[in-house]
Order: sequence, then C-alpha cells, then structure tokens
Amino acid sequence: ELSAKLCRRQDINEGAAQPRRAAVFNPYTEFKEFSRRQIKDMERMFRLYDSGRDGYIDLMELKLMMEKLGAPQTHLGLKNMIKEVDEDFDGKLSFREFLLIFHKAAAGELEEDSGLLTLAKLSEIDVSIEGVKGAKNFFEAKVQALSSASKFEAEIKAEQDERKREEEERKHRRAAFRELKSAFTQ
Repeated sequence: ELSAKLCRRQDINEGAAQPRRAAVFNPYTEFKEFSRRQIKDMERMFRLYDSGRDGYIDLMELKLMMEKLGAPQTHLGLKNMIKEVDEDFDGKLSFREFLLIFHKAAAGELEEDSGLLTLAKLSEIDVSIEGVKGAKNFFEAKVQALSSASKFEAEIKAEQDERKREEEERKHRRAAFRELKSAFTQ
C-alpha cells in the first residue's frame, strides 16, 4: 500500500500522473500564482455578484456582473463564457471556476474575443498601463459600486430590525392581554 502511494507520488512529481483533486477546495494551495490578497479580492467580487447567496454565479448573475462592469454580453455569449470554465457542467460558476477565469487569463489561455478575457481585464487594474489617474478612477468606481450594494444591505437590515421590533411588540401585547384576561377570569 505504501509502495503504491510512493510510486504514485513519484509519477505526479515526474508529470506522468495528475494529482487527485481534494474533496475540499483550498484556493490558496490550488492557485499558488495568486497572492492571498488577490484571492480575497476575487472572493469579495464573487460574493458581491452571487446575489442568490448559493455559492454559485448563474447565468443571470453573470449577465448582471458583465453589465455592471460595462461589457454586456448576449445570452449565447454568457453561456459560452460559463461553458469555457464549467468543469462540473452544472451551467453555473463555482468560486473555483471563477478563479479559473483569472488563472487562464494570466496564462494567456483565453481567446482575445472571449467574454472571460474581458471579465478578467475589467476586474483587475494594472497601474503601469492605466497610470495612477486611471487606477484612481477605477477604484473610485469600485467604491461607489460597493457603497450602493451596502446601501441595499442596510435597507434589508433595517427591514429585518423593523420586523423583529414588531414581533416583540406583538409578544408584549399578547402577554398584557393574557394578564388582563386572567384578572377577569378569577
């Protein structure tokens, strides 16, 4: 058993075999070309556009993402974008597949007219190309987009707080009614 494991490890090291993917996805070990900061930023972006909060970016969420980034795509273009990195063929992007977009873009594996290359370029900023002023405009636009999302979250939180307060008031009224009722029934 140990001999088989050692032989497999040697084959992997020599490139004759592919390592098995772990059951648990760890972006820091799988995508070593990205820094922790870059992965955190990509995760933040992924969560921002995962409006269903299901851990996937589906077709409509990708459509919204591309529109917000200023590069709207056709329905067929969006499907092709997903198909290009969709490893499990579920028709939506997991976080691993989302990172795969940036991995392929960095390796130059994406076609020039690909929507994924556009996504990768729009999601990153290179100060040496854009200049400091271009970077400033990019980050200001990102902050504005995030603040509009946080306003929406604040509204949702306020609604939830209002519902909790109404429920508490309802409980107090019921308790007061029961107390009053018990005074009359005695």
